[in-house]
Amino acid sequence: MNKPVQPMSSLSLKLPKADRSIETYRLAASRTFPSKLEGTLNRVAFSAAHVVADPLAESDPWVKGAIDWDRTIAFREHVWDLGLGVAEAMDTAQRGMGMDWPTSLELIQRSVAAAKPRGGLVFSGAGTDHLAVEDAKTIDDVIRAYEEQFEAIEKAGGRIILMASRALAKLGKSAEDYGRVYDRILSQSAQPVIIHWLGDMFDPALANYWGTPSLDTAMDIAVDVINRNASKVDGVKVSLLDAQREIDMRRRLKPEVKMYTGDDFNYAELIAGDDKGFSHALLGIFDAIAPAASYALSRLAAGDDKAFHDVLGPTVPLSRHIFKAPTRFYKTGIVFMAYLNGHQDHFTMIGGQESTRSTLHLAELFRLADQAGLLSNPEQATQRMKAILATRGIDA
Repeated sequence: MNKPVQPMSSLSLKLPKADRSIETYRLAASRTFPSKLEGTLNRVAFSAAHVVADPLAESDPWVKGAIDWDRTIAFREHVWDLGLGVAEAMDTAQRGMGMDWPTSLELIQRSVAAAKPRGGLVFSGAGTDHLAVEDAKTIDDVIRAYEEQFEAIEKAGGRIILMASRALAKLGKSAEDYGRVYDRILSQSAQPVIIHWLGDMFDPALANYWGTPSLDTAMDIAVDVINRNASKVDGVKVSLLDAQREIDMRRRLKPEVKMYTGDDFNYAELIAGDDKGFSHALLGIFDAIAPAASYALSRLAAGDDKAFHDVLGPTVPLSRHIFKAPTRFYKTGIVFMAYLNGHQDHFTMIGGQESTRSTLHLAELFRLADQAGLLSNPEQATQRMKAILATRGIDA
């Protein structure tokens, strides 16, 4: 349970503001969430987990990403302890943005192996990213690329998230093209998969996915593909940042197909649901707020809707900030939260992606995380924030 709330913390630091002034920011009252799941869950909830870079590796980050495997797997153990599943080797792990397929496969193999003795839930991304978009000439090339990754993940004992394909976005011009790929791949899957529809705000190369610029038409095509393959589909994750569109799609899916919200702007209301249904969760923000998410979901399962919203509601402004446009840079905020909360000792990312957000962005992230009670050790987080500010010319 949460500790009693104190009226004000004694901690403070200097933070920059948009008008170029510096304010003395005093931290709010702290909250402490359980480090392990208390109770049960009535939603399936995945955290799309980040990877921890190795800052001491002899490697040029823009050329080859080096992974700290021990810290990366330790973070997944933290997620499993909280009763959440891990969505592995996805966009949050910088898949296709610093993480190539060979490294992603090693990550999947390590994660699946680590999950087994703990009974941890893990689904892993299968895509076509080892096929360079410029080398993809035909739909058959896309099919073969998907088949190669499906085979490798299933050989490792993994469950699959069927990721969107940049090559298919380039070549697929019609419902028939997409149907041909998805029907073929799903027919061969050993176990039901999660289909991921990732919007172009997360990856501009996925514009016009499902063969059309119209989201209404795209949804018609996606629903048709999913429903006719329902026995091979565990669920669908929608990442369009459009709550009503997700609700509309959820109501059109066959009952046995789950909807996993990927809406990092509106997840609290979508998970809570209404009298016609609800969404499960597969979210990048659950990496950054895993303890609060676990606790909130346990309260929802216990019938305490007020506690669910009291805990999860204040996390939404932070999520909207982390995922603000350009949304594809959200990984920087996710890793910064992991640094503030002690899951890694540095703010370094593969591909040098720690540079994609401004000092003002990180300062506002700190404020919002504090106000939502998400800094697990406020004193440590404050010292780490000061260290980052010092490198950016601010004496905090």
